[in-house]
This record gives sequence, C-alpha cells and structure tokens, in this order.
Amino acid sequence: MLPIITEEHASLAFAEIFQDVHAWRKKMIHYLKEENPEINSAIIEAANNTDLDPKAVALGAYMTYLLLEMAAKDEAGMDFDAE
Repeated sequence: MLPIITEEHASLAFAEIFQDVHAWRKKMIHYLKEENPEINSAIIEAANNTDLDPKAVALGAYMTYLLLEMAAKDEAGMDFDAE
C-alpha cells in the first residue's frame, strides 16, 4: 500500500519546487540517477514518448516520486526534507 501524502508534504515540496522549477527538475534527475536509476530511466522514457510537453511529464513524475518518498519517510518516523 502506498503511503499517505499529507498537505504538509505537498506544501513543503511545492515551496521548494516552485522557487525554480527548471533547476529543481534537473536536481531530481541527478538525485534519481543515484537513488533509483530504473525509475529515472522510466520517467525519461515516458516523457520522451508522449505527445505532451516532455518537461511537464517529467516534472509531474518527479513531483510524485518526491511526495511518495516524503510520505514513506514520515510513516517510517524518519525526517524528510524536500530534495
């Protein structure tokens, strides 16, 4: 079962993401290359094989990953920071 994403998770993530969306997306690409390269490859593949804006597709996927990661850490009792 997936962890519950709270308003606090969303607020913290969005506060960081929307300061500079372009820079944050690039930071997530590098983070996921190290943390979970298979997920990163899947996100890039999906973004490149869509009729939609690839950057927007990738942004949505990276945002979702971050929110799930934050919620999982919270449920495990770990501190979480927006990446």
